[in-house]
Amino acid sequence: MARISRLAGCVLLVLAACARGGDYTIFPGDGSDEPGFVPPPRKIKLPPPPPRTVSSAETTIPFPPPPVAPLARTEAKKPPRPPVLFTKIRTRHALDWCATPNDVNNLLTKMKSGIGIDYAMEVKTLAEVDPDPEKNPILFRSGHYRFSFTPEERAKLRHYMLDGGTVIFDTGLGSTPFYESARKEIALILPEAPVQRLSTDHPIFHAYYDLDRVRYHQGVGKAGYRSDEPWFDGVTVECRTVAVISRWGIAVGWEENEDDNYQAYESQDALKLGINLFAYATAQRAWAKQTAKRMRFTDVEADRSTDRVSFGQIVYGGEWKTRHVGLSVLLHTFNEKTQVPVKYAVREAQLSDPKLFDLPLLYLTGHETFVLGEEEIARLRKYLLNGGMLFAEACCGRKGFDASFRDLMKKVFPDSPLRPIPPEHALFTMPNKIGDVGLTAALAAQLKSTTARPTLQGIEAGGHYVVVYSPYGLAGGWEMSQSPYALGYDEAGSVQIGQNIILYAVTQ
Repeated sequence: MARISRLAGCVLLVLAACARGGDYTIFPGDGSDEPGFVPPPRKIKLPPPPPRTVSSAETTIPFPPPPVAPLARTEAKKPPRPPVLFTKIRTRHALDWCATPNDVNNLLTKMKSGIGIDYAMEVKTLAEVDPDPEKNPILFRSGHYRFSFTPEERAKLRHYMLDGGTVIFDTGLGSTPFYESARKEIALILPEAPVQRLSTDHPIFHAYYDLDRVRYHQGVGKAGYRSDEPWFDGVTVECRTVAVISRWGIAVGWEENEDDNYQAYESQDALKLGINLFAYATAQRAWAKQTAKRMRFTDVEADRSTDRVSFGQIVYGGEWKTRHVGLSVLLHTFNEKTQVPVKYAVREAQLSDPKLFDLPLLYLTGHETFVLGEEEIARLRKYLLNGGMLFAEACCGRKGFDASFRDLMKKVFPDSPLRPIPPEHALFTMPNKIGDVGLTAALAAQLKSTTARPTLQGIEAGGHYVVVYSPYGLAGGWEMSQSPYALGYDEAGSVQIGQNIILYAVTQ
């Protein structure tokens, strides 16, 4: 009842603001006078009335209450309230957060009727939000104006996201000031992870419906975007995208409020994207609980010996660090398997690092597309031709990284393409003899088999492999916690493959 009353009041405020005509300013510096600002829609879809079946405690009685021993009442009782899924963030200005008052409510209604999933929503200020993701799994913030969080709010959102919560920002009708603000704020909250556009093979676009192509209203094309690919930006931490920014309006589509001039998704695809967001966030939240209980191995501080195996992870301008403890776990298992002393600390190395050539092995990974500069490419080539080795993997088997890595290798070794490594090579026989290995559920569904011979590709120079590449994910297996959406190998297979690659690198 309180939610309905709050939304109804918000609608009145928005309607009153729209009636003022072209004046959409709500505070100084709100971005309403900037290029790319799009005001809230003039067509407001009212939320539905409250349900007829309400409990006695919620009934509004316009006269004194009944006596202590009331007569039996025949009004219908409301069934137990479904769990909260979305919490819509309310701000001081209704014209900002409530321009599409029936968005989340209608999405949840469609989910219940379409796929049989019943969840509730709440409307709260950020100060009222509990930081426990179990109590509000998805926070939804929509708007058209510039905004910023306080340091305390940023700290709260960081804690919430790293504990398994998901934050979704809807750029109202594609309004640029809000979009820029969302990107800036997420970068401040999670500075260790880049804000980047999610490629169309991201699980969000396939979690329930396959939506690597979508339908937009004509306003999107008029704004300069000519593609039919969905556009979500995001921040990914430990293979889980914790914040999503929709570049074009999605909430107006959840309301099924259509207008050809809108910079927004058409309603049918907007609703499907909403269901995908639900499916992805729910699966990843459950998995996040598991990944919180991982091991990390560290070196004894006093041990500064130089006869221990160590290697570096390449730092580049993108999502270069996908799993934070997998390498140390792999090195521990390698030490147990071979008794070769190791350093668990992995050096985070720029390709310009003067000590790069001290490392026998470099590791490169990521999810999304990336590009290295000409000087970085030249340094990598020099490193590989002077005795170094590169081990790369497409984390979670993602196509964006795969395509970029193949392009990179064509620049590093234009006359030596990546080729399959034969199964009789030492990379498949020492110290582990590797045949078929188990697959993650996602890869098993794709290959229609629960096991397969692992795929490794390489480039040779000087009679041995200087590049070894896995197009399928390994790091999640090293941590004994593959993402539910990962295209990769199971834990045992991932560890065996990783151990063989390290042994090959230190014995060549």
